[in-house]
Amino acid sequence: MRNTRLASVIGVLTAALISVAACGSGDQAASSTTSSAAADTTTTTTSSAAMSDGVTKTGDVFGAGCASLPKDTEGSLDGMVDDPVATAASNNPLLKTLVAAVKQAGLVDTLNKADAKYTVFAPYDPAFEALGQDTVNAVLADKAKLTSILTYHVVPQRMDKDGILSSATLPTVQGGTLKVEGSGDNVTVNGAKVLCGNIPTANATVFVIDKVLMPAS
Repeated sequence: MRNTRLASVIGVLTAALISVAACGSGDQAASSTTSSAAADTTTTTTSSAAMSDGVTKTGDVFGAGCASLPKDTEGSLDGMVDDPVATAASNNPLLKTLVAAVKQAGLVDTLNKADAKYTVFAPYDPAFEALGQDTVNAVLADKAKLTSILTYHVVPQRMDKDGILSSATLPTVQGGTLKVEGSGDNVTVNGAKVLCGNIPTANATVFVIDKVLMPAS
């Protein structure tokens, strides 16, 4: 009888130990699953953050002015996407005066730096024409003033439409700031209307605008 009772006690203890071990294993598995899920969440968050770098694709462009971009040339959307921003602009017939000004100021190499990340607000040719030829000639002849104006159009960070709208105020390479307003595809920068935005180049996101932006003197 004593042996029978002893065997029974041992059986109960063994079952209890097996149950505890099983629970511990389950907790560990649950912990591992939780850790894995957390890791997946972190990876997803990091991936999402990495995508918020202002880099756009040709399908992201917006604005009625995009229809005026050339097709099937180096100045087209597909042509500009692989070129650094100064080279991309030089192939675009809408930006001839801007390109001439950039060359006159000696900023081509700076804008074309492979490791640079810019947001560029590029006035199209009629924007310069609106200033009058005498004003344009005077600015082109004054390298310091020309450089100040041109760098006022450049933000030293790559941003897309959502980025500039959410920031609202953008610091420029020149040192001044730009005010961005609007919603949807109706966006203005210091009052200048964005005609075609989110244009991708190799090192910059470009917004073609309808006015030349003038920094505070």
